[in-house]
Amino acid sequence: MLLGELLVEDGKATGSQIAHALEKQRGAASGMRLGEILREDGVVSEEDVLQALARQFNIPFVAAVDAGMLDAGLVRKLPVEWARAHGMLPVRVDDRCCVLTSDPSRIAEQDDLALLMEIDLTPLLAPRTVVERSIEQCYFQREESSRAFIEDMEQGRDAQEKEGATATVEDLLRNPDAAPVTQLVNLILLEALKARASDVHIEPFDDCLRVRFRIDGMLYEQTSPPKRMEAALISRLKVMGHLDIAERRLPQDGMAKVRVGEREVDIRISTIPVAAGERVVLRLLNLENVIRPLTELGMPGPVLDGFRDILKEAYGAIWVTGPTGSGKTTTLYAALQELDTRRRNILTIEDPVEYQLDNIGQISVKPKIGLTFSQGLRHILRQDPDVILVGETRDLETVEIAIRASLTGHLVFSTLHTNDALGAITRLVDMGVAPYLVAAATRACMAQRLVRTLCPRCKKPAPLTAQQQRMLGSRAGRLQGKTLYTPGACDACIQGYQGRVGIYELLRVTEPVRDLIREGRNMVAMRAEARRNGMQMLVEDGINKVLEGVTSVDEMLRVVGRDYEDI
Repeated sequence: MLLGELLVEDGKATGSQIAHALEKQRGAASGMRLGEILREDGVVSEEDVLQALARQFNIPFVAAVDAGMLDAGLVRKLPVEWARAHGMLPVRVDDRCCVLTSDPSRIAEQDDLALLMEIDLTPLLAPRTVVERSIEQCYFQREESSRAFIEDMEQGRDAQEKEGATATVEDLLRNPDAAPVTQLVNLILLEALKARASDVHIEPFDDCLRVRFRIDGMLYEQTSPPKRMEAALISRLKVMGHLDIAERRLPQDGMAKVRVGEREVDIRISTIPVAAGERVVLRLLNLENVIRPLTELGMPGPVLDGFRDILKEAYGAIWVTGPTGSGKTTTLYAALQELDTRRRNILTIEDPVEYQLDNIGQISVKPKIGLTFSQGLRHILRQDPDVILVGETRDLETVEIAIRASLTGHLVFSTLHTNDALGAITRLVDMGVAPYLVAAATRACMAQRLVRTLCPRCKKPAPLTAQQQRMLGSRAGRLQGKTLYTPGACDACIQGYQGRVGIYELLRVTEPVRDLIREGRNMVAMRAEARRNGMQMLVEDGINKVLEGVTSVDEMLRVVGRDYEDI
């Protein structure tokens, strides 16, 4: 049966609609197919056409592809460019090899693919978007590694040296390692993304070139490229970041963008000159890791409810504190998502803008042309804002403008580098802000850290050790006799950990706390008052997550340390 007849029989189209489409097809100069015309006219969907084609060609149809169907080994010989260009992907279904396609009429291409792979392939119909998504996912899973690439390259070099070939500067400039360097950079970036790395460190030393990935806050060493590739590797990274490859005496910063399947990943590139060459750090800015709702950050119920109450305030300052890499930006972005961006004017000033947010105006500071945090904040106040986010409060001028803004009807978010929530109050006073202004402006201070979470597959029970008891002090009693867990080791994790979660400490500035700030009382008195008001300290949230089996005692102590008092 013809396609039109099948669609009529299935009740997806009428005879008159098919006749109209055929008439349109005969008059079309572009050679459009009947199914394309019917879809363009809104008569049928892509799935309707494909199901009819599946009957016409007597081949199976699938609306979605299961992860078990994707086999990275099947595409080892197949270039991704060919798969994308022809919209075909070899998959495995019940021990049979099939070719996933959205166009069953491309018989010649299917034969070429079967010839290349040296196996028989059964056609399998799927929507075009499903095929494209499956191609990207399958090639992302391929077990290509920089280690194997480097070993193959070194073996080829050894063979050349045995034949008497010599490497000169001229040879290097003409070709030799240009293509291998590009491939190596791509492999390093792909491995970093697969491993969920936030940063890639490339560090030159006198006798080696070290590569390390920062994963869940920890650095892990990777396969070292040969030292002879150092200049070419760094030059390639500079070209990606639009940096001056001839400048090796001064630090440089740049940005690059790469695509991995359907994802676009921004890369911030930083170079600095060191004794043995140039050190490069790549910050991988993956939007999926940062734009998350408050409910997914790990805040305990009382902290989450209290923080959301504060977000309903019409004005005031909210300070989020913690060391570099503690997730402050993620928390602030999650807070902005809780606000009504359609009816409120929200502006941010950041250094730099790493992630672009919908319906929010974002400014990146540019100190070289005089656009600092303080200058940018002054101009933001002329833009009739309701909510202002200041990426970092670094100096007295910036904090004074932010506090004045919070006292004149604006809700202001900002970050500070302090050890705990109460440290934000002390830090603001130390910077030169009058205590009465700090007390009047501040609505809340939240401190946070990120702890690695135990892998659920391999974590194992372990008792509390004597050293852990000494470090915990009086709080060790909460863990005595409880089921605690320690990291194991499996293929799904890194040294027993997989991902990170936040631990939090929220100080709400109530009237008693505000009075203590005005009086200039010390932190002990303020902490005691905050504790009476129900504030839970960082270490206590960490202990709760240990008791829940989320993290280990050692990891909690590594992150929190002993920067707390037994009150």
